[in-house]
Amino acid sequence: MSASVAAVTGLYQEVQQFYADQMRLLDGGAVAEWARTFTEDGVFAANALPEPIRGRAAIEAGARAAAEELARSGVRRRHWLGMVSVRPGTDDASLSVHSYALVLATPRGGKPTVHASTSCVDDLVRDGAGWLVRHRRVTRDDLV
Repeated sequence: MSASVAAVTGLYQEVQQFYADQMRLLDGGAVAEWARTFTEDGVFAANALPEPIRGRAAIEAGARAAAEELARSGVRRRHWLGMVSVRPGTDDASLSVHSYALVLATPRGGKPTVHASTSCVDDLVRDGAGWLVRHRRVTRDDLV
């Protein structure tokens, strides 16, 4: 394997691991830790929201409210990401990552269903040895 193929493969594995860790935090209700995977001035935009959520503290507050509602209703959610495409970003320290995500919902004692099918575009920036989300745009297919 050439050095460039090895470098690209390593980068792709880093990004995949980032998402695996990030989604496990969210699905496990560790919203403060999940929010720390965004930059301090990070943006979470979605066509299901009236306006983008700006800043890590606001992103955490929104995730906390959603997690509390899910806990009250007895529903567990899991995010399944796939078709991850990693490309150079707008600057040397960033990546543009496109993916599809299925959000599965399982009520306590019930069967899992697909809650949402989405596409996601992230602007990731290097943070030491890892990555942070600078901007996330989630598009729910049913709202397009």
